[in-house]
Amino acid sequence: MSSFRNKTIEVVKPFIIPVFIPHAGCPHRCVFCNQEPTTGRVEALPSTAHLHETIGRFLSYRRDEDRYTEISFFGGNFLGLTTDTIITLLDAVSPYVEQGKVNGIRFSTRPDTIEASRLDLISNYPVTTIEIGVQSMNDDVLKLSRRGHTVRDVRKAAALLSHGSYAVGMQMMIGLPGDTPALALASGAQIAALGPDFVRIYPTLVLAESLLSRWYSQGRYTPMGLEDAVDVAGQLYVLFARQGINVIRMGLQPTDELNTGAAVLAGPFHPAFGEMVHSAMWFQFICSVVRPEDKASGHLDICVHPRRVSRIKGNKNSNIEKLKRHINLTGIRVSSDCSLPLDGFLINGRRYELMDDPIGIG
Repeated sequence: MSSFRNKTIEVVKPFIIPVFIPHAGCPHRCVFCNQEPTTGRVEALPSTAHLHETIGRFLSYRRDEDRYTEISFFGGNFLGLTTDTIITLLDAVSPYVEQGKVNGIRFSTRPDTIEASRLDLISNYPVTTIEIGVQSMNDDVLKLSRRGHTVRDVRKAAALLSHGSYAVGMQMMIGLPGDTPALALASGAQIAALGPDFVRIYPTLVLAESLLSRWYSQGRYTPMGLEDAVDVAGQLYVLFARQGINVIRMGLQPTDELNTGAAVLAGPFHPAFGEMVHSAMWFQFICSVVRPEDKASGHLDICVHPRRVSRIKGNKNSNIEKLKRHINLTGIRVSSDCSLPLDGFLINGRRYELMDDPIGIG
């Protein structure tokens, strides 16, 4: 199967205009799902007036008018909507592309709704990016999560999309019912083999009013701990990065509802989950390349790109303190150099790349 990467569509850090359609087009609710806390929205389908108001407001926030911009339908199953609804929504937002105000349209959808007839329906519209809610590549995990689709549906969807000009993203979850770190890594490897342009990694949370919340209260489900989730997400990040697949998000986007704590009953939620994963990866890598002479000197001189300083240091210098304790060092100095690649760094003058070594990952 051909890769989705190396297409002409730029998928790295576009300016996103979010349009939330919680549960719209979904045939049922998965065990983990309750869209209200994750999107901050209750209504399912926005009116045309609301669409125009949202798009206009977000365009006013955009500082660079030349920045690649997409109108994005999130939170529902876009291709599971009725034909009339899909046409109404796309008719409402396509003029912004035709007028040059935005570059394209993106949406998320279930793999079992990606069919040739549905792709034909949207073929005349400026859809640039399609995200698939894969969640797992293990049929038992999908069944326990009541996803209502199979791994075969994912592979079929990937095959159909590989013939198009869309940038394709795939979303996966870790810690689902029946899932294990080994199964999650196996899912990641299978997703990577499908060649998406980018992925998102979400740890499973126990959201209020979800079926999973009932299972949790009954002792039928135990969520991952934060440390374990950070570790598995880091291993998946490395797995994807080595295949040239961009990981655009790890962890749910914090909302007021999530941050208050009332919406999340249990599970590895942290507003800076992605940053925690990156800091943990840097910590593991540094530990793996420290030499006996470094330990003997008791000092590390680490030089990185300026944009990586915070990840090296960790939250409130947590990585620095952990490195001192773990390797028994007396001093660590972190400096920056713009000439270094983003994931390149020096330790006591020796040059490394973050993805050069498995950092303890099999």
